[in-house]
Parts: sequence; structure tokens; C-alpha cells
Amino acid sequence: MQISLVGLPGSGKSTVGRQLARRLNVPVFDSDHVIEQQLGCSIREYFEREGEAAFRDVEASVIDQLTRNSAGVLSTGGGVVLRPENRQHLHGRTHVVYLSSSPDELFRRLRHDAQRPLLQVADPLGRLRDLHVQRDPLYRETAHFTVVTGRPSVGTLVNMIQMQLELAGVLPSS
Repeated sequence: MQISLVGLPGSGKSTVGRQLARRLNVPVFDSDHVIEQQLGCSIREYFEREGEAAFRDVEASVIDQLTRNSAGVLSTGGGVVLRPENRQHLHGRTHVVYLSSSPDELFRRLRHDAQRPLLQVADPLGRLRDLHVQRDPLYRETAHFTVVTGRPSVGTLVNMIQMQLELAGVLPSS
């Protein structure tokens, strides 16, 4: 059984993914880390040098590869849902959990983060609002489950995800 986490930048995919994998005693895969290993440089550097389209090509290849795993938790990049084939691979091969966060909540978390290329703009809150309008319908289309992140602790989010997966019969009841 493989679980994938999708959501906007800063929604907690990597942090929640690590904790969820530890709780379920399965491996964790972070698509952004795998991409950086394959590229030999940071996503930000590649993004600046080659552009978003080239990055999305690499990302699609990595998502195809990672969704073939039999078990684990997969944390994805925020823009993974932009490509139809990624949405299909994620939804068809894994159990997708959308970590849904408001743009204002994300801005509160990310306002000092200089590592996210899409947020290095004059109005990052406006950018997050635009991304939310564009991507929220795609996350919802891809997801089997939605968890509103708000302000609960990581442990609480992991409990909420585990409970939804147990209720759906994806995980055995603990």
C-alpha cells in the first residue's frame, strides 16, 4: 500500500510524510529529493537555469517511477498536479491525501523561506492565493482523502490521516 501526499508549498507534505511513514513503519520517498539527486543540483538552480517546463518533465518521470513502489509514503512537490499524467499515476497507483491549507496559513509558515522558487516574487501571499485558485481543483481531483491542515500539530495530522485510511479500509485498524 502506497500513500501519496499532495498540497501547496508549505502544507506539510515532507514533514507529515516522514512522521506518517515512521508511524506505519514503511519507507518514505520525497519526490523533490529524488529529483535533486537525479539532477545533481537543487530544484531552484535547475528551475532558474532550465525553466519550469524542463523541471516538470523531470518531475513527471520521477513520479511515474516512484508511484510504481509497492509500499511507502510519497511526499510530492506542490506543482505535481499540473500534469495530467502525474494526477493519473498518483490517483491510480496510490492512495492520495490532499493536505489542504489556506493561502494565509501557508504565508504565515513560509514568509521567511527563501528556498521556494515560486514564492520569490514581490507579493508571495498573492502568489499563494493564485496557486490555490489554480491548483486546489486539481488536488481535489487527484485525492482520495482531504485533510485540512489549519494549525494542528504534525502528530495530530498524522493521526487524522491514519484514521481516515483505517476507516476507508486502506490500513488495518490499530
